[in-house]
Amino acid sequence: MVLDFLAFLFPRRCVFCRVNHADGLCLDCQDKLPWREPVKADAAPVIAPLFYRDAVRLALHRYKFRGYSGYAAVFGELAAQAVKASGAEADVVAWVPCGLFRRWRRGYDQSRLLALAVAGQLGLPAEKLLVKTRSVKSQTKMKDDAARRENVRGVFKAHGSARDKRVLLVDDIRTSGATMNEARATLLSAGAAKVYPCAVASK
Repeated sequence: MVLDFLAFLFPRRCVFCRVNHADGLCLDCQDKLPWREPVKADAAPVIAPLFYRDAVRLALHRYKFRGYSGYAAVFGELAAQAVKASGAEADVVAWVPCGLFRRWRRGYDQSRLLALAVAGQLGLPAEKLLVKTRSVKSQTKMKDDAARRENVRGVFKAHGSARDKRVLLVDDIRTSGATMNEARATLLSAGAAKVYPCAVASK
């Protein structure tokens, strides 16, 4: 991507404030970001280091919609730290895939890049264990949780083998949980021993 090439040529700035020079995360933002309390993996709906608001929301929108794919390294490191703190013991890292059209339009699958970054931090393999079977309406435009659940019902299909594996399932953002829950249910139906949902940020 052009933006990644420019980031290579010029000094890196904090992905959140975009002001201070830093290796992805400046000291000011470390103090000011809306951090979530560490959670135990077996007792939480999602493992996520940050709340989805303010500078975090803006940074994730740049990553997801404006081509800042290089942000995956920073987000992946933060998510991996939260996973370590949660005590989750996984065998493999998978991701919630986006549809073909959205991947083509963005030039990348943002959740796959995150999963690769998380896997690298944790020393685990990353495997494509899910595929998206059809396009759906954008979840961000739906405010009703029931509509979100219906929108993604049956949208994923198991790919490869999840049988007897403890899976760390990565996505960029968790809001209502409808998409993550559907993906998790698909993996469990395919024989996964356990599925730990993980995101960079959650409401």
